[in-house]
Amino acid sequence: MKKYPILLLLAASVLSCSITKDVRNQRNLISGSWTLTDISFENNEGTFSADLFGDADVICFEGSDWFFRDNNSTGRYTLKQGSLCEGGDRFIRWSVVKPDQNYEGQIQFKFIDDKRKDISNGLGYKLNIAELTGANMTLKSNVSVEGEPITLVYKFTKK
Repeated sequence: MKKYPILLLLAASVLSCSITKDVRNQRNLISGSWTLTDISFENNEGTFSADLFGDADVICFEGSDWFFRDNNSTGRYTLKQGSLCEGGDRFIRWSVVKPDQNYEGQIQFKFIDDKRKDISNGLGYKLNIAELTGANMTLKSNVSVEGEPITLVYKFTKK
């Protein structure tokens, strides 16, 4: 009788370690500097204007620089100044979680100030990891426009 609970506990700990290892591997791949090279829309036709992350128009994000530090889960993205874009750094706290969907994982982040204090009142964003290698990362987010599903696709290359 005593062996059964021990085996169950051992099986559960092995399973949790493998999930933790997968997340750790994804964090290690994500860690570093990236350039957001392209943003596109799937599942719908037409021209779209989108305000991403409550911050700026989608056009402001193309060519933006992103930095993810895995040892303290902080980072930033930097938008270039332009006629439609307010440039500068936006600081984030990020993590990788296992999703409920058929993706490798999800990056979730929220905004923080330069002293690492939450400035988003707990509001955050989740992006599905569709591809992740040492050189490329593709993230996707599902949104609804006038009741129709649209997937935003973010393509990054590592610096």
